[in-house]
Amino acid sequence: MKLKVSLFEKMEDIVERWRKEYKDINSIYGEKIISDIKVSQVLGGMRDIPSLICETSFVDPYEGIKFRGYSISETLSYLPKVSDLPYVLGIWYLLLTGEIPSRDEVEELEEYIKIRERLPKYVIEVLRNTPANTHPMTQFAMAILAMQRESVFAKSYYEGMNKRDLWRPMLEDCINLIARAPVIAAYIYRRTYRDDVFVKPNETMDYGANFAHMLNVNDDFVLDKDFADLIRLYLILHSDHEGGNVSAHTCFNISSALSDIYYSVAGGMCGLAGPLHGNASSESLRWILNIIKFFNGIPSKEKLIEYIHNHLAAGKVIPGFGHAVLRVTDPRYTAFSNFVDMKKLDSDVIRMVKLLYEVVPDILKSTGKVKDPYPNVDGHSGAVLYHYNLKEHEFYTVMFGVSRIMGMTSQVIWARAVGFPIERPKSLTLKHLVEMVTKR
Repeated sequence: MKLKVSLFEKMEDIVERWRKEYKDINSIYGEKIISDIKVSQVLGGMRDIPSLICETSFVDPYEGIKFRGYSISETLSYLPKVSDLPYVLGIWYLLLTGEIPSRDEVEELEEYIKIRERLPKYVIEVLRNTPANTHPMTQFAMAILAMQRESVFAKSYYEGMNKRDLWRPMLEDCINLIARAPVIAAYIYRRTYRDDVFVKPNETMDYGANFAHMLNVNDDFVLDKDFADLIRLYLILHSDHEGGNVSAHTCFNISSALSDIYYSVAGGMCGLAGPLHGNASSESLRWILNIIKFFNGIPSKEKLIEYIHNHLAAGKVIPGFGHAVLRVTDPRYTAFSNFVDMKKLDSDVIRMVKLLYEVVPDILKSTGKVKDPYPNVDGHSGAVLYHYNLKEHEFYTVMFGVSRIMGMTSQVIWARAVGFPIERPKSLTLKHLVEMVTKR
């Protein structure tokens, strides 16, 4: 199927604008100094060092994530809707092009993706030859990497394609990966936690609803429309988060060596699997469930406050609260909270999330040690998935991965379009670092 105005044709003019802007800024401001760097930043994981470019999104400490300049509330309001929530692929179109798509544009993109979602037989065989108790994220990364043999980008590069044109086969690969990612993820879920029966994609459903359908969390093959809305919201909210987080930067860095999207995203998924990154929602949910188990239900506010004080006194952190950049309640958390209110959801985990929001920020503020005492997206995302019977929290990182692929791919396509160079920051020994400071 060919789009009326294909995404490739749409990108032609956009790529030329990107290239001009990138070249002009480098030419005019290339020698300007933008930042001083402290030793503590070098030793502290390069925190807050402005050294990366990411056009797709930006995290403001007081406004939260902005997708191409649009806040969470603006994004959810402006993107064309399929139900109570927008089409998921609308966010990819926005991240990729910088433009809010029309309904026709996003529906055509939905149709274009559908014809590419069929999994190669060898991907299924790779998964079936892997023990079913292998971590879902390991399976997901393996399946993505297995498809590298089909990379249009790699083939084009080794055939000698001009570097200026490499964004086209990169876009081709990215479309294929985005189409197949939820199919792979759903099959991993079915074989790991359910009956190992592959639920085929439904061509009549949009991207988000189709993912919900293939997961079939209730084993009844009946699509819960509210769960489909949740999946749409989840995939949109987790799609991108600047370029410096572990998964996005790993993917971007690997791709800067002109590796194809399969190598790059597989590497990014391995970073996403870490408990300090994509696995944080699982950590938060486990903590919530442990509280409910400890009190054999929902505790009073007074008992919860005592519990949290004891928890902190033991030198433990509170999962789902705090953020490296934000200094307010994460707008993504607020979006999930609004969804809960809109759908009138009620369960122990949902009530526990609300109660924690009432007491934890004030407790953390009182310590005087916490820069951001407010909840982040992980404080809510796992709980609402659990509410809808997707209770296997080890799988949540794969859910995150399906979403984050949209951000990764849009960033990498931009990099290939403007001819972004290979990343090669300079590293120092501790001795050199001390010498630099003392000489200065």
